[in-house]
Amino acid sequence: MSTRPSQGEAVQSQLLNRFDLTARLLSRLTRDEAVIGGIGNTNFDLWAAGRRPQNFYMLGSMGLAFPIALGVALAQPRRRVVAIEGDGSLLMQLGCLATIAERCPANLTLLVMDNASYQITGSQPTATHYGADLVAIAKGCGLADSFWAHATEAYEGLLETALSSDRPHLIAARIDKSPGQGSTDRDPSWIRDSFMRGLGTRQ
Repeated sequence: MSTRPSQGEAVQSQLLNRFDLTARLLSRLTRDEAVIGGIGNTNFDLWAAGRRPQNFYMLGSMGLAFPIALGVALAQPRRRVVAIEGDGSLLMQLGCLATIAERCPANLTLLVMDNASYQITGSQPTATHYGADLVAIAKGCGLADSFWAHATEAYEGLLETALSSDRPHLIAARIDKSPGQGSTDRDPSWIRDSFMRGLGTRQ
């Protein structure tokens, strides 16, 4: 039985769905925003929800979606940048939250899909299964605009605010155990080159 928090900010009335949340994000993008998807089911759902040259699909290395997104946001401050990461991957790179807070890019939105497991490798429980609160951790690192999306409507509202804000936001959602929809083309050179063309840094 799960020992995840039963009270306080991390309480959520419903488990959300990663593909649905990803599709809702993409439906809001209108200005060639960059989207960085973490490894595994996170980028499988990004791939299935809508392929765009401005999407980057991380392969093979856990925890790099947020650091890569930070680099893109700093390099192209006029472009809105969104990163999508799972709880297991974020736990591998918690230090990036403090760096993002310190650099405070105005154009960066961070999305955390928390299913309390390393789903792609066998659904072993992560620290969030035992009570780690990624929103509280983000706030402790200095990201004051960090929130749990307790329902779909809350997610929509938080996303609207984040995508029009002048400071970084982190939105976390408790999600169900649905597998990723689709399978990303695992060609790192193609992913890199397509993304660079999408950002206008390569012809």
